[in-house]
Amino acid sequence: MIFATLKLLHVLAIIVWIGGMVFAHFFLRPAALQLPPPQRVPLMHGALQRFFAAVLVSVVIVLVTGLWMIGRVAKETVQAGLSFNMPLDWTLMAVLGIVMMAIFGHIRFALFKRLARAVAAQDWPAGAAALASIRTWVGINLVLGVLIIVVTLLMV
Repeated sequence: MIFATLKLLHVLAIIVWIGGMVFAHFFLRPAALQLPPPQRVPLMHGALQRFFAAVLVSVVIVLVTGLWMIGRVAKETVQAGLSFNMPLDWTLMAVLGIVMMAIFGHIRFALFKRLARAVAAQDWPAGAAALASIRTWVGINLVLGVLIIVVTLLMV
């Protein structure tokens, strides 16, 4: 029951993260491009501020539940007298997930701060530049997230 609950929390947190990136990248941004910069940049700042807060929670949930599930399987395997060798798909999922978390950290704690400073100063060109950097890195994280899903589902 605990393993199933952890797996559910893990998957739900991933849905929030990946789904939010899809929404922001393919739906919110193109619609916001119809607005002039003094409206677009603060709108994107507000939306990303809320989204990044949710992603921060999701990252913690994904990390804690992922490590807990791996640790639990490893412990049960060793207690059964066998040696634990982490499956390749789990290894790929963990490594790419940690890369995604590092990229998110860069987005949230470096690039988003640039955006916030630009919005506070009403410097729309700087805000647009910060948004472009955020978009690039979110795109990379989205590709990695989809790759993790593909690897996980195809290697089962």
